[in-house]
Amino acid sequence: MSRTWKIMLPLVGALLAVIHLLPIYVALSVALKRPTDLTSRWQFPNYLYFEHFKNAFIDGELLRAFGNTLVLTVSTAILLVAIGSMTAYPLARIRSRLNRVWMNVILGVMMVPTLSIIVPLYSMMNRLNAINTYWGIVLILTTYNLPLSIFLYANFIRTIPRELDEAAKVDGCGHFGLFYRIVLPQLAPVTAAVLILKGLKVWNDYEFPLYFLQKPRNQTITLAISRFFSDTSFDFGSASAAAVLAVVPVTVLFLALQKYFVSGLTDGAIK
Repeated sequence: MSRTWKIMLPLVGALLAVIHLLPIYVALSVALKRPTDLTSRWQFPNYLYFEHFKNAFIDGELLRAFGNTLVLTVSTAILLVAIGSMTAYPLARIRSRLNRVWMNVILGVMMVPTLSIIVPLYSMMNRLNAINTYWGIVLILTTYNLPLSIFLYANFIRTIPRELDEAAKVDGCGHFGLFYRIVLPQLAPVTAAVLILKGLKVWNDYEFPLYFLQKPRNQTITLAISRFFSDTSFDFGSASAAAVLAVVPVTVLFLALQKYFVSGLTDGAIK
């Protein structure tokens, strides 16, 4: 890498970080200001005013929305990790033409836009009486996000030496014992990557909950914030507070798993 690139890359990274953090900064600045404070939204207040956050929780019913979203995110994440890793293991370990075809099919499914399948999917879920149910939306979110999970796990498992499999078989391990005792404990980095990428996707998902969770008591955080923004279009402070609150959980998750996240993506991209 040339000296120019070594200088430019940190600057580009810093610029991208600023671009992404500016909206959060402005939202936090507005959320912490009194309604009577007419100073610029770019100017951070020299005091702290938390009434907007209280309004967001009470009037916006964010606590219930947080609970609904947490249930959907955790349930979907568990299924993505369990099903994704178990499906990826034979696809990565058994080299055959059929498995290559299946991997290409998985890659193709990842390219399908969400809105292109809404109508037939809604019709099918309606026949199953799965509209406005947690199990229905978890099934949809898991199915839609599973291809990337399988793809990441398969690429990562290919980097694990096959000699470990052979040694475990010599010691008497069957296929399930080999997977759970030898392979699964080594999947922590890619599991963190799946949890961050897909957990963030499920937490912030708006399209599927909009169509399949229509009752107010089942609304996720994105739907609750959208409705709250519409109801409080005159109260920018409370609306900004609701947006900031929605960002906090996923930010904490990323900070907790970031060291595994980079490793999972880079190691899985070797092959």
